[in-house]
Amino acid sequence: MQRISLVEKDQAHPLIRETYQKLEDQGSQVLNLNKVMAHCPHIGLNFQRLGNSILRGEGLSARLRELAVLRVGNLTNAHYELVKHTPIALRAGVSRQQVNDIPDWATSAEFNDQERTVLQYTDEVTQGTGVNDKTFNDLRAFLVEPEIVELTAAIGYYGMVARILNALQIELESQT
Repeated sequence: MQRISLVEKDQAHPLIRETYQKLEDQGSQVLNLNKVMAHCPHIGLNFQRLGNSILRGEGLSARLRELAVLRVGNLTNAHYELVKHTPIALRAGVSRQQVNDIPDWATSAEFNDQERTVLQYTDEVTQGTGVNDKTFNDLRAFLVEPEIVELTAAIGYYGMVARILNALQIELESQT
């Protein structure tokens, strides 16, 4: 059961109300995650802005970003994150079999060397044990520094998202 109430548009701070309206005008759903974050309007607004910036990206392949996001969701048992990012990953070029194999990526034949390196890096960053030099040097063989920073920001952001989702037990939106 969800631990924190959802802030609906009529209850929201004007900054948040405006954001909800923009989403509605675009035909987008206001996510329960954002309705919970709306309890702290300034944090919630910037939380959403950062997430949107990461989704828009700056140079990192969306496919690699989404593999990392799915792996973060898997490692943190964030069902909400996995449900929301599976269609994004599929649109970005991740195969259905790769989505299915995320829990066992290390033994799956579905991932190429670049993807394996990104997933290993994701594991090390998410598990908080530090990134070993071999993994980081392997990553440098595939990504330039801005892409490494972007990947690391995405892993960190979605790790934070997963922890918020899990701690507050945020439920998936009703399918209406």
